[in-house]
Amino acid sequence: MTAGVLPVWWDDAADGPTNMAADELLAEEADRRGGPVIRLYSWTEPTVSLGGFQRLVEAESCAAISGLPIVRRPSGGGAIIHGTDLTYAAAVPKSHPWGGTPQTLYDVMHEAMVAVLGELRFDARLHVPSAADPSADALLCFSRRSPGDVVIRRPGGPAMPTDPKVMGSAQRRLGTTVLQHGSLLLATCLGVGGEARHEGLRELAGPPADWTARSLADRWTARVAEAVEIVREVQPATFTGGHLPEVAARALRFRDPRWTSRR
Repeated sequence: MTAGVLPVWWDDAADGPTNMAADELLAEEADRRGGPVIRLYSWTEPTVSLGGFQRLVEAESCAAISGLPIVRRPSGGGAIIHGTDLTYAAAVPKSHPWGGTPQTLYDVMHEAMVAVLGELRFDARLHVPSAADPSADALLCFSRRSPGDVVIRRPGGPAMPTDPKVMGSAQRRLGTTVLQHGSLLLATCLGVGGEARHEGLRELAGPPADWTARSLADRWTARVAEAVEIVREVQPATFTGGHLPEVAARALRFRDPRWTSRR
């Protein structure tokens, strides 16, 4: 690959261990290609992905997410309830300009999403920390606020420090690469308890706009590429489909209770 190309894969829905295994392999793909790569995907059932450094006992004791399968991500950050979100993984070599500092890759992805949401008539912005922020130790990612998270002002109301967060990301440096996971909340997940029901784009929409998860993500990845003057290339096949034996073998670790309960 040339340095001026951004490969993007749309993957089929998969369970948690399969998705996490594919994302680790995506990081290796970034190293092999020498540049950024993105994988977009969904989940076969509502699933909690636990941050790599979170304690399993805390998730298991949270009544709001009781009964959902739990997979531990290799990346950090807070727990995410998947099922009504668009999930992405992005990876870059550490030597790439996006891999220099954690905030750089966050900002590339999040600023592009703010621009796209603005085109769709959402009043979106990057979160600026304030004294009104909830605890940074909250179990759930969408109950936290970090610098650069994507938040949306509720239709008809003033901008508030507590405006709903609709996109957050987390990273892990793996060998020679940086792996970033992110989630765009499309709608409230009704299969969880009240404290875990966060507002998504569907609930926060003002005037009707013609968008789907696919069209929104296509505009977003195109904007990411355009911002740094590279060419987006949507791949004709799925990433997981092209790495089935490796994904299946690596998923065994993410299915192992010893991995899930390592903290």
